[in-house]
Amino acid sequence: MSGWELLASGWGVNLLVGAISTLQISALAYLLGLVIGLFGALGKLTGGKITRRLLDGYTTIVRSVPELLLIVILYYTGTQALNNLLVSIGYDPIRINGFIAAVAVLGVVQGAYSTEVLRGAIQAIPIGQIEAAKAYGMPPLLLFRRITLPAMLPYAIPGLSNLWLNATKDSALISVVGYLELTKITQQAAGGTKWYFMFYTVAGALYLLISLVSLKAFGMLDNYVRRGQPKVR
Repeated sequence: MSGWELLASGWGVNLLVGAISTLQISALAYLLGLVIGLFGALGKLTGGKITRRLLDGYTTIVRSVPELLLIVILYYTGTQALNNLLVSIGYDPIRINGFIAAVAVLGVVQGAYSTEVLRGAIQAIPIGQIEAAKAYGMPPLLLFRRITLPAMLPYAIPGLSNLWLNATKDSALISVVGYLELTKITQQAAGGTKWYFMFYTVAGALYLLISLVSLKAFGMLDNYVRRGQPKVR
């Protein structure tokens, strides 16, 4: 059976399902990372001494340790810690859903990088804009929505774009804990059919397609948030 016949016989559909699973994991982990990053950035900029030290430790450790090692540690250690807690209070241990675990683990990793990207973007805002809003008596939430958020986005979008691409690639590391996404399904297809070159080439093409579409989308978003600003040539 030829490679194309293998793809048409069902493996091609499996790869597309894997690509969709990769996008789902990446998108949810990215959003979770943004939430963590936003609170982390605000905590680093406005929090107390203990808060800043804890956040510094979090971002330093996560950015220093390889993602693969972090995923394995967080996945297995987190599962074991939760089950130990349940047993200690009289409940039976549970089996953690692989999808939820994948999103949570990648979200924690993304959160550390998002914290630094958003912190840098907030610090890049001209301080006069913030001081003027405070002088008018603008409440913190309104100040963030009308001043801080619109002003920080042009500085944050390039970094956030890179983080999204990293999220789509880091999702491949989830295969080490057995969850079926694009890389894991590709391994199964290549191992079962021995068409290694073809299946890994198709998987690489799917990752490249995701990246190209993502770059185009972030480029459009960047142009939108920079509307009205002079373009640098």
